[in-house]
Amino acid sequence: MTTHARIVVTRAIPEAGLELLRQAATVWVNPEDRPLTRQELLAQAATAHGVLGLLTDRIDADFFDAAPLLRGYANYAVGYDNIDVPEATRRGIPVSNTPDVLTLATAELAFGLILAVARHIVAADGVMRSGNWSGWGPLQFIGTELTGKTLGIYGPGRIGTAVARLSRGFAMAIVTCGGRRPNEELVRDFGARALAFEDFLATADVVAITAPLNPQTRHAFNAEAFARMRPSALLVNTGRGPIIDEAALVTALGEGRIAGAGLDVYEFEPRMAAGLAALPNVVITPHIGSATDIARNGMATLAARNLLAMLEGTSPPTCLNPEILGRP
Repeated sequence: MTTHARIVVTRAIPEAGLELLRQAATVWVNPEDRPLTRQELLAQAATAHGVLGLLTDRIDADFFDAAPLLRGYANYAVGYDNIDVPEATRRGIPVSNTPDVLTLATAELAFGLILAVARHIVAADGVMRSGNWSGWGPLQFIGTELTGKTLGIYGPGRIGTAVARLSRGFAMAIVTCGGRRPNEELVRDFGARALAFEDFLATADVVAITAPLNPQTRHAFNAEAFARMRPSALLVNTGRGPIIDEAALVTALGEGRIAGAGLDVYEFEPRMAAGLAALPNVVITPHIGSATDIARNGMATLAARNLLAMLEGTSPPTCLNPEILGRP
């Protein structure tokens, strides 16, 4: 039973998830709207039976050493590059993430960035707000039409597939790169072609990064990659920031090696690379891919259910290391 369990929530999440936790355990929620410092995280973990945390929390051997009572960790995110899953598995501690519930929200944001970059929507909005617009002109804010272009999905998993579905109204051809296995849905429904990375870069008019961060994807988009892309290409990232070498991106955008970019994630969040914000051909949003009421409430309830299952000793809905379940 979880009645006497203590749960730590490292930053406030929607009430739907907190209410589930409070019905079953004593819950401590970070009272400040900021990530816990490392020292604060380890101090709270010291007496926690379960922790519900965010991607800003580093869950590693030191964390587990500091949490002798821990029976489970639930990540409030679909990505889990902040968790040392092998170490958790070695110690017999289940960990989980929140897939599926944020797929559509993140895909919609990705396509919103594509449209914003292609049509200079943010820059045009800024001119209107400044009061300096002098009236219609034939050479103002000339952008790119998406219809008939080629959309490249880097990391064709759940979110990448949803981005491809959203492109249907624009009759875009689909090419893919990466992934652990071929995406049969994209091949069947869109005639998608899986390409080697160099061919992928040379083919796509729009590249949508929806991949997880791992040693293979870190800095995949570097100066060499930008040199292989089309000068007219657009790049959008709703995956993880370090997939892009951000300093190299600033150079590529500034020198016109690619036409534009839309970013929702950053290499060193919450900081951006020097010069990025000054570029007129980039749209930047503060990691809001999952920021819809449906997605964030879904993440909260799924994370809570995962953690409560761990405390009960049953199988969490979306466990990252299910091989340990039932281990004595």
